[in-house]
Amino acid sequence: MERPAWAPPGIDISVPSVSRIYDYYLGGSHNFEVDREAARRAMDFMPGLPKIMQANRAFMRRAVRYAVSEGITQFLDIGSGIPTFGNVHEVAQNASPGARVVYVDHDPVAVAHSKAVLAGNDNADVIAADLRKPQDILSDPGTETLLDLGRPVALLLVAVLHFLEDADDPRQAVAELRDALAPGSLLILTHASYEGIPLPQERASGTVGVYRDIRNPLVMRSRDEIVRFFDGFELLEPGVVSMPHWRPEGPLDQEDPYAFSGFAGVGRKG
Repeated sequence: MERPAWAPPGIDISVPSVSRIYDYYLGGSHNFEVDREAARRAMDFMPGLPKIMQANRAFMRRAVRYAVSEGITQFLDIGSGIPTFGNVHEVAQNASPGARVVYVDHDPVAVAHSKAVLAGNDNADVIAADLRKPQDILSDPGTETLLDLGRPVALLLVAVLHFLEDADDPRQAVAELRDALAPGSLLILTHASYEGIPLPQERASGTVGVYRDIRNPLVMRSRDEIVRFFDGFELLEPGVVSMPHWRPEGPLDQEDPYAFSGFAGVGRKG
């Protein structure tokens, strides 16, 4: 197997990674054949997966612009993946040139590529850490250098919580992060769900099976379960809704039905 120049030494390129599969759905080039093969298997069951990812990214960009419009210029993006066009730092720094962004991921390819993309950008950094260990993220020198947790921060948990099983206690992880944030901080969140997918659940569960097979279980949660991640935050209008329905910037009539799979929301810490 050919090892591309951008692949960090020491990573096993025979094992698929969720961040590289996501990169493939978005049309990126930082993925291996093993990732593309897993993605194609998932798309055999749910052909609209790339559309879901595009809707996810479009929501993220709207939410980041909203945060800047509210005066928030600090961003902590956990489970950030491989930076593709229109990522958090581009959107935030375009709206507010001094905006500071810390990306967090546990995939070495995502971290290495983020470092390359962010070279020369003094207001953005990436750290290697895991959402399951919030204290490691909060105490990392990269976080402490760039972010002032005494001031509001936008915490992004975009398409990441559904990779944590209930045994990982994702609610506790979110609560620890929330407790470390200043009042006025925002939680920007998306999560996969069977609700809204234009397919019978039996067929959609085939995609879940592909992720389980690559040892990255995809946990579909109900809207009510997703709302509970916002405990301690005031949900902003229009609440927890399908991604295109969160403060759209244009008409939705032409949207692909797959775009309405899963949920998105933004909450403010009181």
